[in-house]
Amino acid sequence: MQIIDSLLPLRSAIEGLRRDGTIALVPTMGALHEGHLTLVREAGKRASHVAVSIFVNPRQFGAGEDLDAYPRQLEADCALLRGENVSLVWAPKPAEMYPQGYATNISVSGVSEGLCGGDRPGHFDGVATVVCKLFNQVLPDFALFGEKDWQQLAVIRRMARDLDLTRPAVGNIIGVPTVREADGLAMSSRNAYLTPSQRAEAATLPRSMRAAIAAIEQGAPVGQTLESLRAKLVAGGFSSVDYAELRDADSLAPLSTLGPNPARLFVAARIGSGRLIDNMAVSPASG
Repeated sequence: MQIIDSLLPLRSAIEGLRRDGTIALVPTMGALHEGHLTLVREAGKRASHVAVSIFVNPRQFGAGEDLDAYPRQLEADCALLRGENVSLVWAPKPAEMYPQGYATNISVSGVSEGLCGGDRPGHFDGVATVVCKLFNQVLPDFALFGEKDWQQLAVIRRMARDLDLTRPAVGNIIGVPTVREADGLAMSSRNAYLTPSQRAEAATLPRSMRAAIAAIEQGAPVGQTLESLRAKLVAGGFSSVDYAELRDADSLAPLSTLGPNPARLFVAARIGSGRLIDNMAVSPASG
């Protein structure tokens, strides 16, 4: 497994891998867990070689967010990846990704608006910019992302389509279902911020979401159900709820009623020093 931190050696390594077959990219910010490894294993099923990027992207963190606190453990991450048949780890420093004088930003309207895009201004500009750079650096045939951040996946697909990034083609940007703990909590590097008692309380999130989805699918009013969901989360230990919304699964347009198209329930809530996000599918209305 090659571990590379500068662009010229990366390009040489990518040329070598490409002569031997296809490449799948798994972009990460490190602090790897089973959710990331699931992406890596899925990537290995689709391509001859798996490349994993590890880069804590400063441009997707806003003022007062956890850029400095975000866990960085490259050595431990690489140890995990060595057991997963990864060919290459791309681990650039910020100055390599954004050299002196860097002045370009990518902004994706529509799907980036509201939800995390509303709560974290500029966040998805940073995501789109760094992912575009990663696609151009690694030139993957496939790229895999977790569905836990469904909005991010929508932004990346829109960006790739609009900018004619044909490798990976839009159809080869693959969403992989969220990996969950035994109690249903979505796996996240930020779960490490939680104390043991907060971690136990955090299971209220998936449990309350499933109950809300069942109610909506059975015809309960959407607005009333979402208000009840917010109340359950606060009663269960969360300090606040940034959003709890029903949206169209494809366009991410807000929904006040369940219609004939697939929908998803999106939630972001705060507990302790952690901000947890999750989303789950909601079946379309029948008839």
